[in-house]
Amino acid sequence: MMIRYLIEKEFKQLVRNPFLPKLILIFPCMMMLLMPWAANLEVKDIRLAVVDADHSQLSRRLLEKVSSSVDYFRTVAFPGTWNEALRCVESGQADAILEIPRGFERQCMRGAESPVLIAVNAVNGTKGGLAGSYLTTVLSSVQPGVPQVGVETQYLFNPSLDYKHFIVPALMVMLLTLLCGFLPSLNVVGEKEAGTIEQINVTPVRKFVFILAKLVPYWLIGFVVLTLCFVLAWMLYSVVPVGSFLTIYGFALVFLVVVSGFGLVISNYSDTLQQAMFVMFFFLLLFILMSGLFTPIRSMPLWAQAITWVNPLRYFVEVMRAVYLRGSGVADLLPQLGALAGFAVVFNLWAVRSYRKRA
Repeated sequence: MMIRYLIEKEFKQLVRNPFLPKLILIFPCMMMLLMPWAANLEVKDIRLAVVDADHSQLSRRLLEKVSSSVDYFRTVAFPGTWNEALRCVESGQADAILEIPRGFERQCMRGAESPVLIAVNAVNGTKGGLAGSYLTTVLSSVQPGVPQVGVETQYLFNPSLDYKHFIVPALMVMLLTLLCGFLPSLNVVGEKEAGTIEQINVTPVRKFVFILAKLVPYWLIGFVVLTLCFVLAWMLYSVVPVGSFLTIYGFALVFLVVVSGFGLVISNYSDTLQQAMFVMFFFLLLFILMSGLFTPIRSMPLWAQAITWVNPLRYFVEVMRAVYLRGSGVADLLPQLGALAGFAVVFNLWAVRSYRKRA
């Protein structure tokens, strides 16, 4: 009975706050609207400088093939020499250079090698690497005398190759972490600064009941935010899970217990709002960067991959992408469930043990 009144108190405090209810609704909307476009994983509009020293039918065919990829390549200059093309790159006018040597068609017709120079600006390593790969693919498709092997690629989990199907589910994890990790930590510290927590400390309320009453409202907020994200992902990007919503909600419940418990641990060791915010931001920044949200974990160094094993966000990001892209069920995600459950037990026991009632 006592916990009901404590939970009611938490909701009243939340509603009376002029800022938090607006933040809880506006923040997910803005993140879902802007972040998938800002965190663009596609490389398009590569500006190309072409040095055609052959001026043959085959070289024109090659240039037509490149120009037909309007989403990826845009020919911006036809310099006469390599040095002029290099100046285009140095001035920022072009991102890549394609140089076709003299005698290109004649050598190809004889079946001999005729090297074509592809040079890319690697200041942006990702863009440069993909530009070179795209040009190599186009070049191999127009060279005669080379046996052509028909390859048909079937994309099982993301047929449209739309990066939003990959980034949006992980973005939901980041939103839940920011809202349901930050807010509980600031709640307790705010009561410390205001002095209202002393009124709870002199009551016979047990520590476990007090911690539970602090967490329940933010679990409910997490489910509201997650549902809002589902609707926005469907309306804005046509991203819907192949698997079950119930699977996501089940894992989300465990994950919310993890991040809210971690937030309370931070609040128990903090004396001011500023201290809690800086400590929480420090850990959340590491969690988000090491979760595989923006960069694949397998591309990290081995020591960094080892660190991700103690990152709870890693497991929920894997769950969201597996359910959204592959339609995985609980049976397929038991390792992630075990890891999240372990984090939930550790963080919440830590939160209860570290909270000190001072009369």
